[in-house]
Amino acid sequence: MHLLILGATGMLGQQTARAAAAAGHDLTLAYRDPRALTRFEGLRHRAVAVDLETGAGLDAALDGVDAVLHAAAPYPTVPRPWRAEVEAGLARMAAFYRACERKPLQRVVYLGGAIALQRRADGRPGDETCEYAGRPPGGNPYVQLKWALDAQAREQAARGLPVSIGIPTMTFGEYDYGPTTGRLLLMLARGQLPNYVRGRRNVIYGGDAGRGLLAVCERGRPGERYLLTGEDSDMDQLTALMAELAGRPRPKPVPLPIVRAVSAVQTLRWHFGGPLPVVDATAVAVMSGGQHLSGAKAERELGFRSQVSLREALARALAWFRQVGYLD
Repeated sequence: MHLLILGATGMLGQQTARAAAAAGHDLTLAYRDPRALTRFEGLRHRAVAVDLETGAGLDAALDGVDAVLHAAAPYPTVPRPWRAEVEAGLARMAAFYRACERKPLQRVVYLGGAIALQRRADGRPGDETCEYAGRPPGGNPYVQLKWALDAQAREQAARGLPVSIGIPTMTFGEYDYGPTTGRLLLMLARGQLPNYVRGRRNVIYGGDAGRGLLAVCERGRPGERYLLTGEDSDMDQLTALMAELAGRPRPKPVPLPIVRAVSAVQTLRWHFGGPLPVVDATAVAVMSGGQHLSGAKAERELGFRSQVSLREALARALAWFRQVGYLD
């Protein structure tokens, strides 16, 4: 299989690329900033410049490939109304799907988010069938966008494009240049995380997530979601383990309403010329939307099971942050 990875310079794109290379697949890796090309060192690949905002380079990148993983979906970067966020995100992804329709692709994989799934009221682990009856309540831009992009991907599959949705849970591991979810670990290791919000989580190692996404690219059924899960945990256990590994005091829990109030104040300050919120709407959504999750479907249909423990995933992520100088 010849696989194109959009978002190949990010953690999940990198991990999938390495899993694909180990499995003997051919790789085309897309980048936007040429300074990130060093991240592809050690991988046999074709590198292509792609700008997903304008679509420049996308048709050329899709030439000759069998499957594509879209690991660069839009997400909110500045506070703005959720309808504007959703409209812009859907338009950008629609351009991607139109480009895919022009090519004889075997599979198109959209990297989704578990936050698009409704949390179970009975407290049992959620799965791919957890659907909102309509648009999610509230106006959180991140939740609304992720839900809309998930619905769009399934609509594309219903129209005949071979789109599957791969959904890794909360991911920690190497190559988290952003950082993305690793920001929580990094802030704690720097002594910059005094508080957290209690809640349930499922955590997967980045390397396992990459193997799972590759399995979706190889064997995923069109129109289907696949949760790629690791260990069920909660924020009490997770922050305690992070603090132990980083040699830092354990942060203290705070109620979610306080976090929402802090976010609202920081957002208001940004609107009047202040800095971007540290606790933005995306952070609030992630803090409030967690649940335990079942990976039974991916195991049953794709033969995927995670291998690396929660402790080891955090230890590897922390070691990588030290290696690249993020903790200097």
